[in-house]
Amino acid sequence: MTFKRWALAVLFSAAGVSAYAQTGHPELDRGLAQFALGAGNGALALRYTQNAETEQDYLLRAKALLKTGGQSEAVRLLDALIEGDYYRGEAAFLKSSLVSNDQEERRRLLQIAAQKGHGEVKQQASYQLAEMARTNGRPDTAGKILASMDTGYWAALGYMNIAADYGSRDLNPSRALISLRVAMAMAEEDPNKERGEALKAQLLVRAGLLAYESEDYDKAITFLEKVRLDSYSTPQGLYLHGLALTGKGKHRDAMQSWHRAKKYPLAFSGVAESWLGTGRGYDLTGYLGQAGEAFLSASATYESERVTLRKLADMVREKGAYAALLADAGETRAEWFLADSRMLTQPRSAYLLRFMENAGNQAAVHRVKELDSMLARMERQEHTLKVLTSVLDERLANSASDNKPALGHVRTEIESISARLIAARQNATPGSSSVETIRHLAQTLKDLETSTDRFDKRLHKRDQRLRVLHQKASDALEKLDHRKRKATDVLRKANAALDQKFLAYIDQESERMLVALERAEQQIAHLYEYLALQNLGGGSQ
Repeated sequence: MTFKRWALAVLFSAAGVSAYAQTGHPELDRGLAQFALGAGNGALALRYTQNAETEQDYLLRAKALLKTGGQSEAVRLLDALIEGDYYRGEAAFLKSSLVSNDQEERRRLLQIAAQKGHGEVKQQASYQLAEMARTNGRPDTAGKILASMDTGYWAALGYMNIAADYGSRDLNPSRALISLRVAMAMAEEDPNKERGEALKAQLLVRAGLLAYESEDYDKAITFLEKVRLDSYSTPQGLYLHGLALTGKGKHRDAMQSWHRAKKYPLAFSGVAESWLGTGRGYDLTGYLGQAGEAFLSASATYESERVTLRKLADMVREKGAYAALLADAGETRAEWFLADSRMLTQPRSAYLLRFMENAGNQAAVHRVKELDSMLARMERQEHTLKVLTSVLDERLANSASDNKPALGHVRTEIESISARLIAARQNATPGSSSVETIRHLAQTLKDLETSTDRFDKRLHKRDQRLRVLHQKASDALEKLDHRKRKATDVLRKANAALDQKFLAYIDQESERMLVALERAEQQIAHLYEYLALQNLGGGSQ
């Protein structure tokens, strides 16, 4: 690549346009745009779809526009695609997320997506239609929509939500349990096995809870024993399994389940309760000394966890939630916890995982990540532009100091040789071969003088181009600096909003630990009171 082409590429990149965004091969541009979207780089995908021709190109461009804030232009493209031939379903589904305030329009778009879409798009659209019917008090309509869907994750999720409605309304858990069984069967058929297994574990825990609440302990145990030990739902499943065993009077077996649950961080549901359950189990089996020790151990654990939470809050205030919890953990994707189940055993990761259960919190993390990546790209562009300006400064300085004196010396030499040739011609014998030689030398010298003049003009034009390029680079640096300051301000606000959300979550967790601590202390007080009464009774006898 020549210096000029490299310099222009740097300038276009800093201005938001790539000199090499279009390869000249539509299929390759399309593939690169898809890759950029998959990598979360909407700006690069935009550049690869500048000369969109097909409906697929326009769909990719609409997705890139939605990622980069160009909503109005994206809507215009999506409207055209909805009236098109090939991508009506996907375009309608994308637009449905932009009209959440208009329920009728959203329903219309989701119906188009469910009818014309394929694969995940069709299933997600059908699921959202079912959810709209369910939340509007029409569970039967929601059930019909779900029954028409393909087996898999989205249908299972829909049946799980219907089961939750039945469970909250019905005195008999039969309908809810049937819906959960259907959901489990659907989850097992999901092509994404990891996703299906995670949902199935959650469904088993819900079914176990329903059975326990209806005092069908055997059924609850059957459900809960199928929960995988490396799933996100395992701690809660172990706690409920212990409760079901206690319901059958098997207190020792229940304590074994609670002991296993206690190995998980207290951030997870069921773990704090398992610490209390262990003490209660010793109490019910008549081992009052061990019960007291278990309650004391639970109390100390809750107090220690409150200290951990305070340190976590201090870390967030010092570094920020994103830097302290995500960047330092070495992973920045919102769904990072799916990568390795060992994360479940790390307290900091466990609290982050619980925090990320909320969709609003996920959006806040994603916003910070996007802004942080954008600022990093700007800093790289700024460095490249500074290198370019320094190279241009050096070239302009060399041109001014070296080229002109050199050309002046060449002209002086040419004038000197010309004078010597004129003298030689005058002294040469007419008709001799030397006359012809001198004539050829004079012509060569004249050509050299012409070339020198042309070279001088070319140097002048080159200097002008270098100055123009230097000015453009300086302007690009100025614009980039303005954008950087703007992005930095937006990132600061996004970080502050994320910190506020996480600190509020930490406060809630601290309150939960405080409630658990008070319950443990109450159990200790009741136990001591009972022992005191026993001693008084024994003494009076």
